[in-house]
Amino acid sequence: MTAVASLHPRDVLLGAQAGAVALPVCDHYSGVEARMRKSLALQAEMAEEFGACVFDVTLDCEDGAPVGGEAEHAALVCELARAALPGMRVGVRVHPVDHPAFDGDMATIAGQVASRLSHLMVPKVESTADVERAVAALDAAGAGELPLHVLIESPRAVRHAFDIAAHPRVQSLSFGLMDFVSAHASAIPADGMGATGQFTHPLVVRAKLEIASAAHAYGKVPSHCVVTEFSDAHAMGMAARRAAREFGYLRMWSIHPSQIRPILLAFSPDEEQIHIATKIMDAAAAADWAPLSFDGTLHDRASYRHFWQILERAHATGRRLPEEARRWFVPVTH
Repeated sequence: MTAVASLHPRDVLLGAQAGAVALPVCDHYSGVEARMRKSLALQAEMAEEFGACVFDVTLDCEDGAPVGGEAEHAALVCELARAALPGMRVGVRVHPVDHPAFDGDMATIAGQVASRLSHLMVPKVESTADVERAVAALDAAGAGELPLHVLIESPRAVRHAFDIAAHPRVQSLSFGLMDFVSAHASAIPADGMGATGQFTHPLVVRAKLEIASAAHAYGKVPSHCVVTEFSDAHAMGMAARRAAREFGYLRMWSIHPSQIRPILLAFSPDEEQIHIATKIMDAAAAADWAPLSFDGTLHDRASYRHFWQILERAHATGRRLPEEARRWFVPVTH
């Protein structure tokens, strides 16, 4: 194998257009102590099953903390983050930047357990001014390296989605469906919050597409909103598939353990995609990443990048890879 062919696909293909950073496709939210503990236990169990941490657990202060008990809840979140097993991904959603508890959340959580967290989620971000407020709080807490995720929940925020996505400290944009619908003074009917209606109402569809486009424009991860009908497995699977295949989302929120596996399934490549991607990547490496014809179709580094990202997604969702592809995911040792 030549020196070029021996290079890792990330080194060869992602320099010119890196695309979004790879994150687990499922972001699971819980805010009540018992559920947070169960979520962390389930995360560890499924990591052992799949051989990788296949979903994030985001501990929720905004909806989880009782009124007047925000400081105690922040302390609990720190305790849970410290107790998470090595290799697990744990994030925290703090209160919005204009909430009285925001500064306390940031000082306690970012100040004490930033090194144990995968990300920090800031809800109800309206503009880059809110992002800067969060960034300043992170820096003041000594957590300047902690990835920042933001939640877009209003028409005004959607208007500023591209500016927000462009901020260098933002890693991911999520769509807050429920608040977005309620921000329209009942102009969007209630079924616009449902598993089906959220994919058909024009204003909701427009917001989803705008957020996904903004995220992709700046190499950030677009994260799809919740499905509240958590007992309806069919509706959950349908919504996850549409989010992944039609709306360009790379990640999706879960609010119940039963939603995690449908999200993993919907966002993971199928066997045929994995097979084709493996064959093309293997041929590309053998050709020193030069253009080639595969089954009568021309491929070059642009299409190689696409097929490499399929393999990365397969690995991140715990799919079994062919031997030819597994060589690229062997942990690096020093």
